[in-house]
Amino acid sequence: MIKVNLLDSVTERQSSAAVVEAKVANPAARFWMLGASVVVLLGLAMVFDYYSAAASQRKAKAELEKQEQIAAQMAAVNKEQADLEKKLKDIQSRIDVIKKLRSSQQGPVSLLSDLNSRLPQDPDFRLNSIEQKGGELTIEGQSPNEYAVTQFGRSLEFSNGLFTNVNIETQRKDMDAVAAERTDRAIPAGGSEQKPETVTFTIRCKYTVPGQPQPQPQVAEVQHNPDGSKEIKTKHGTLTITPRR
Repeated sequence: MIKVNLLDSVTERQSSAAVVEAKVANPAARFWMLGASVVVLLGLAMVFDYYSAAASQRKAKAELEKQEQIAAQMAAVNKEQADLEKKLKDIQSRIDVIKKLRSSQQGPVSLLSDLNSRLPQDPDFRLNSIEQKGGELTIEGQSPNEYAVTQFGRSLEFSNGLFTNVNIETQRKDMDAVAAERTDRAIPAGGSEQKPETVTFTIRCKYTVPGQPQPQPQVAEVQHNPDGSKEIKTKHGTLTITPRR
């Protein structure tokens, strides 16, 4: 049979517990145990702080890379936008040039058409020159009588705003003088017989390009001046007919 001595085991346990109690009761042992505990806790805290800082650094780095990518994309978008704006400006400048060329080409054609539609039916009525500077128009010509000149001036004045501030100057000349002025010849000396006369005229007015808003015509007021001139007042301006002697 196997015999077990239980008393010895109990005695050994009591002695081990006594040793532990003795060590705990020793101040030096307690100091070292407390120090070891503090060191372990500090080590654990340092490890936790290291891994936390590393994780924050990785997160911040990833966020920085993301922001840099967004900034690069925005820079590319801004560059494309600047290129598009430059192209649009170039296209608009070309369109403006084309419009200006078209208006400069169509302006004289429209002006001649508007004048031609208002010329008197008299075959002897003719225009010698037409000069346009900006909106100012100067027309020179000749007519067999002043009545045709007056009718032509009125047709310009009552043109729904195309021709405004019409001013007419007329002068009577004999046919030989007019022919001499055209050919730069001297007027031949003749007898005392009366020679046929013609009326030379100069009309100054403002011309409005067709297509722009134009005022409606209004009834004119005619005023006869003591010097023989006539003033026809309308909403658009005053038509002055001044005969020259």
